[in-house]
Amino acid sequence: ERAKAARAAATERLFNNSQAVALQMSEWAAMGDWRLFFVHRDRVAAVTAEDIQEVALAYLKPSNRTVGRFIPDDNPDRTEIPEAPPISDVVDGYVGSEAVAEGEVFEATPDNIDARTETFETANGAKVALLSKDTRGETVVLSINLRHGNEQRLMGRATAGGVVGSMLMRGTTSLDRQAIADEMNRLKAQIRVGGTAISSTAQIQTTRENLLPAIALLTDILRNPTFSEEEFVLLKEQNLASLELSRSEPQVQAIEALQRHMDPQEEDHPDYTPTTDESVARLEGLSLDDVRSFYQDFWGSSGATVAVVGDFDTAEVRGALEALFEGWDSATPFQRWGSTYEDVEAETISIETPDKANAFFLAAMSLPMSDSHEDAPALTLANYMLGGGFLNSRLMTRIRQNEGISYGVGSQVSFHPIDELGQFFGFAIYAPENVDQLEASFMEEVTKMVED
Repeated sequence: ERAKAARAAATERLFNNSQAVALQMSEWAAMGDWRLFFVHRDRVAAVTAEDIQEVALAYLKPSNRTVGRFIPDDNPDRTEIPEAPPISDVVDGYVGSEAVAEGEVFEATPDNIDARTETFETANGAKVALLSKDTRGETVVLSINLRHGNEQRLMGRATAGGVVGSMLMRGTTSLDRQAIADEMNRLKAQIRVGGTAISSTAQIQTTRENLLPAIALLTDILRNPTFSEEEFVLLKEQNLASLELSRSEPQVQAIEALQRHMDPQEEDHPDYTPTTDESVARLEGLSLDDVRSFYQDFWGSSGATVAVVGDFDTAEVRGALEALFEGWDSATPFQRWGSTYEDVEAETISIETPDKANAFFLAAMSLPMSDSHEDAPALTLANYMLGGGFLNSRLMTRIRQNEGISYGVGSQVSFHPIDELGQFFGFAIYAPENVDQLEASFMEEVTKMVED
């Protein structure tokens, strides 16, 4: 029943994504007829445990496996696979189930979004924006951003802060991890909670019918965590294994080195980028009490912002959000600290990962401007031409299409919405022997952009 519920929920979500529907239809059409997708869906819904057992006995035989040995047998037990019926017989006369709600035509202009959006603050100060509209499949998405504490109180607590969100999804006082997963499947909802020491997010994607119970489930997850010792040990093991795997990954190591150079911070600062060795040591030294303490000190609705977009009843959702945040004040109120531009010294950093056949190139520079700077729009478009377009940018055309030395190459430019801090960022994946040619071609294209 869990497997069928999970598959049914995934199928229903698929119909709310027109691109996914198109891809699925083309796949099934290539197998003979696009309607086979619906035949298959309905057959899965009708499957029983007895059907599965029967198929397992029929096909999952020791004689039907592939093993690296040969044992002569005069009378082998072969699996007889019946011939499939003609596709025309399978789909002939097929009638689908109920149609998916189509939604409304919505002009996503700033003026229309503002006109349709209702904003308010909850009793304890969480800021909420609600945009109710008819959507395909009656889909609705809820997103919550929680901001934690202040710069001084967060010193030395980054590791614990990064673990709290994952622990919340692993059990409440009334539901264990499996029960949470079962409930999400029952509600045809995707719920995610995660984040860092500085801020955390909680998200729901579901349908109008299931939004209120999904918010109730999220409320339980956020406000009644159990912090199981068993789950904590398992999470640490998984995170440590992931860190060990990243030691020799060129992309991970390059990003880590670049962040440490571009934004140097003292070790206890919440914005500090630790090395892989430091991350391992911090995680190994983390206790469950550290995680519980971080949750008690910083999690709450102070400084929270919420957006809900899709098919929902505004009054009902407003009431559910008031209930979610009621009495859930942060023990340490949120106080924002800013980021400042620093003229970082130019440097070339080279990291050896000899066991990897591919290499990863990064280039970055800081820009003293926010997204409201008068030059930000022009730089955004300039970057699109340089490396922001997929296959039609200057970097892609030269380095991938013409020279063939990088499968993926491009650039990005970003600006902070408040602080005078932006960044230009370039990247490429390539074979190590092509590094000199790659760097020369990259810099030539940037130079042309600036000079010509």
